[in-house]
Amino acid sequence: MQDLSLHILDVAENGIIAGATLVSIAVTEDLERDFMEVVIEDNGRGMAAEFLAKVLDPFVTTRTTRKVGLGLSLLQQTAREAEGELYIESWPGVGTRVRVTMRHGHIDRKPLGNMVQTIVTLIEGNPDTDFVYRHTKGLRTYSLDTREVRAGLEEIPLNTPSVVALLTADLEEGRREIG
Repeated sequence: MQDLSLHILDVAENGIIAGATLVSIAVTEDLERDFMEVVIEDNGRGMAAEFLAKVLDPFVTTRTTRKVGLGLSLLQQTAREAEGELYIESWPGVGTRVRVTMRHGHIDRKPLGNMVQTIVTLIEGNPDTDFVYRHTKGLRTYSLDTREVRAGLEEIPLNTPSVVALLTADLEEGRREIG
């Protein structure tokens, strides 16, 4: 994958496939400490300890459509290329937390990519799932919580074109504000 946003999309979709009704994505860019962290958490089925122990093996997957699951192993490689690491915690019946750290200014760190499109894609494709997105860069933070948006919409689905347009505009404004 060419950028981190595609990895984030992949991990978030794994949570949704595992039955998550809430997915939280937090991106922290600490330029002063030359540190970047991405945390993706969900309230899906979680993984048993036996599966968790081998989840980074590219030949392990729960999907029936193919026999390889490269997503997490590629994300681990991406983190390690930038002097970082991938950490996974999972609890059956509770959910999963994937945390990636890396050196922000490392020459081999992949670019963050288009987080606006990633979040919009998740919302459009999964209108019954709630998403919390928080992006902190230095002292500035942008956040979006679809539970708050949903409360104001009453029965209008999140993937209604006019709602998607408003969410996209808000995400773009947030991206500009944090730099």
